[in-house]
Amino acid sequence: MSQPNKSEQFDVEDLRRKVAEIRAGEEKQAPANATALNPLARQIAEQFRDDSTSPTILIGQFRLFELAALLAIGLLVGALMAPVEAGGFLARFALIAAGSTLTVLLLQIADTYQIPSLRGANRAARRVFTGWTIGFLATAAVLYLAESRPYSLAALLVWFVAGAGFLLLERQLTAFAIRNWARNGVMERRAVIVGGGEPAKQLVRQLEAQPDNDIRICGIFDDRNSERSPTVVAGYPKLGTFAELVEFARLARIDMLIIALPATAEQRILQLLRKLWVLPVDIRLAAHANRLRFRPRSYSHVGAVPMFDIFDKPIRDWDSVAKRIFDIVFSVVAIVLLWPVMLGAAIAVKATSKGPVLFRQKRHGFNNEVIEVLKFRSMYTNMGDQTAIRAVTKGDPRVTPVGRFLRKSSVDELPQLFNVLRGELSLVGPRPHAVHAQTGDRKYVDVVESYFARHRVKPGVTGWAQINGLRGELDSDEKIRARTAYDLDYIENWSLLFDLKILFLTPIRLLNTDNAY
Repeated sequence: MSQPNKSEQFDVEDLRRKVAEIRAGEEKQAPANATALNPLARQIAEQFRDDSTSPTILIGQFRLFELAALLAIGLLVGALMAPVEAGGFLARFALIAAGSTLTVLLLQIADTYQIPSLRGANRAARRVFTGWTIGFLATAAVLYLAESRPYSLAALLVWFVAGAGFLLLERQLTAFAIRNWARNGVMERRAVIVGGGEPAKQLVRQLEAQPDNDIRICGIFDDRNSERSPTVVAGYPKLGTFAELVEFARLARIDMLIIALPATAEQRILQLLRKLWVLPVDIRLAAHANRLRFRPRSYSHVGAVPMFDIFDKPIRDWDSVAKRIFDIVFSVVAIVLLWPVMLGAAIAVKATSKGPVLFRQKRHGFNNEVIEVLKFRSMYTNMGDQTAIRAVTKGDPRVTPVGRFLRKSSVDELPQLFNVLRGELSLVGPRPHAVHAQTGDRKYVDVVESYFARHRVKPGVTGWAQINGLRGELDSDEKIRARTAYDLDYIENWSLLFDLKILFLTPIRLLNTDNAY
């Protein structure tokens, strides 16, 4: 790899610094106002409304399946051909489980859990057989030394053949399934090319030339006219401008935006990033035609096509699975513990004022989608404000006496636990604001241009901003800026331990009711 000269290195580091500033919200961002899609772009976006299967998730599930299957084969052969007393079963179970885990680790080291290896089962068959053989011999040796009545030679032979046969046959079926899923669009990474003309054409041709390419190109977006950027590039239509791309990526389930511009076009790239970074997608700069060379760790690859990693989708793949499990477990526990409180609140609301028990409000959810959030009604029905244009203030006559207590104690938020179970909210995340919420006479996005970047993850019942004292009315520009800054900090530094910390600090912070009314 060629080494950059001083001028090239300066450009690279300058680009890195400016990207970091955009991530931190330190530069002024262009407002991400919605732009109506043209009919063709909307039609194509509708085709990609359903989620695809993440290759990372698929591989993880496949590992677990093989681990469980190898464990079951070993135990079944033992039960039929080398039974042990009940007291020795747990020890045998532990040893075979350890051996199955070792085998899966060996298969991982041999790169047999990569999509190309799973797709080409015949090419990977020797590595799979070798990994199984080593894992089996290690397991059989430990069992022979540890058990008083070890497996017979015939049992070991049956176990070895059954395990090898299972792995080889199952991987042939998996290869067939993956090829079928790829054709049907079930397992793919959906990408949009940002920028047209010759660079985009070269990129498309290189992506299509990769033998194990899992990228589905959904279209091309470019601001330039048809002379410099034709309406069709390498067989893919130009669907609109960069402003339309934001709306397209919110409507369709897009995984990746690939910028097909030379790295030397720094100002144009930065202008794009200021518009696009608010989206919950991977953003890559195609490096296939660049003369600049970055450090190897800066790259990811699609086959042999290098990409410069600019932004990564937050809370992705197994992180999203772990967070969803966290949400379900803790929300169920909260409902079980707090149902008397919720029942009492519902009775109090119904008994003291006319109208429904629950208040339903349209709010911004993940990726700017509109969701309906549940709360116990705290206002008189004829004075309720679905739009939240007029924020609740101290001593607000629209709030009922019971509602005032519910709001101060945050009991009015408890029905949102059911939003969590429905998958619309997370327990922890940026608080969802009403669609038309504003401070003074301005919407939040007009105060903080990076506001919509909060929506790159699911909103939460509680959040990092709330436990840092930013509850209640947003009556000044400083408050909405501070809340957005905490929300972006949460997204950048997310972990399950961070969620746990916020969750357990929430009841303590609720004791401060100064800004809750």
